[in-house]
Amino acid sequence: MADSEGSKADPHVDNGSSNPPKKQAFIPLENNPEVMTALVQKLGLPQSLAFHDVYSIDEPSLLEFVPRPVHALLLVFPVTSTYEESRRTEDEPLPEYSGSGSGEEVIWFRQTIRNACGMIGLLHSACNGGAREKIAPSTDLATLIDNALPLDPAARARLIESSPSIARAHASAAAQGDTAAPAADEKVDLHFVAFVKSAENNLWELDGRRKGPLNRGKLGDEDDVLSEKALDMGVRRFLKRETEGEGDELRFSLVALAPSMD
Repeated sequence: MADSEGSKADPHVDNGSSNPPKKQAFIPLENNPEVMTALVQKLGLPQSLAFHDVYSIDEPSLLEFVPRPVHALLLVFPVTSTYEESRRTEDEPLPEYSGSGSGEEVIWFRQTIRNACGMIGLLHSACNGGAREKIAPSTDLATLIDNALPLDPAARARLIESSPSIARAHASAAAQGDTAAPAADEKVDLHFVAFVKSAENNLWELDGRRKGPLNRGKLGDEDDVLSEKALDMGVRRFLKRETEGEGDELRFSLVALAPSMD
């Protein structure tokens, strides 16, 4: 699964809040587990964690190829009219998220950099759930979390915008992969959404274009984010809505952050 982030509409700016879109842009990341793994390990995840392709969410024999436990799922999909309408409808009655501090169940980053949805998805995957516990101290990820925790979402967005370590890691990863990287100002149509399990056993959908993190329901102690229950509440629910709106030709890919096979 080595698709780039896409080539059509430009949805990758702030989610319609009062903050104006930023002019800063990243080169789109390739949807490639090896590239993703190199990026998050460069920022601070250990070599014991890696991203893996998930080839099916319905065939048990294919799911067996994914190491467990899965700490995060990253869903990559084309931005469709169904997604946009669902996002607007669900977000409309919700307040703008203003969480901050160590009491937050998950840490959420608003996306304000064009074409940075891949990076935001990777940060959501690495900075939450079981993966967060494995971040090495004094690394870029550890520093980012320490600096971001006391900030509100707008200030967190500015923190990422001004982070040279995030920009360098992203640029290095964008230059890798199996396909030529698009220009930073090229319009793209693929989007990245993360699903993580919190310490309180809730499944969270983390999308930097939304008003905030979305709690999709309670999981059991034994459930990781690739469990049947988590898939039903998260990825399958998402894809069912998209398929009903767009037809059976919806293209998507799914990668899992889980133990490395090396």
